[in-house]
Amino acid sequence: MSMKANNDRFIQKVIELAQRNVEKYSGGPFAAVIVKKDKIISYGYNRVTSKNDPTEHAEINAIRKAAKKLKTFNLKGCVIYSSSQPCPMCFSAIYWANIKNIYYAAQKETVSKYGFKDNKIYKELQTNNMSVKMRHIKSPDVLVPFKAWRRKKDKIKY
Repeated sequence: MSMKANNDRFIQKVIELAQRNVEKYSGGPFAAVIVKKDKIISYGYNRVTSKNDPTEHAEINAIRKAAKKLKTFNLKGCVIYSSSQPCPMCFSAIYWANIKNIYYAAQKETVSKYGFKDNKIYKELQTNNMSVKMRHIKSPDVLVPFKAWRRKKDKIKY
């Protein structure tokens, strides 16, 4: 099967899962699958409202399941397919999981038209005018945990 055929097949799968999530599980219209060597390793649904957890996004749930199944935090060699362009939180999780390829269906602008904040957050990240205020607090002990990490002989780098 060609790369395009596989991409189309996996995108169609996440769209179907997202639709099912809306109809059967009362979640948002989002789903994701993680694929390795053309095989689905895991899938995830948006469960924000049903779990009362703002981090229960489809991509993050798919990453958690894949990491557990593969017994590693490093998902190098995996690909993620999402029903929409990942929000900044999910993009960061994908980045930390070492997934190098993201394929998505709906763009962030489209998602925003349906009431989701993705595009707004992306825009705020490009400015210094954020609606969430972030302030640095100086502490003489700020480097203590980092120096302990540097000295740690059996650390696992990520």
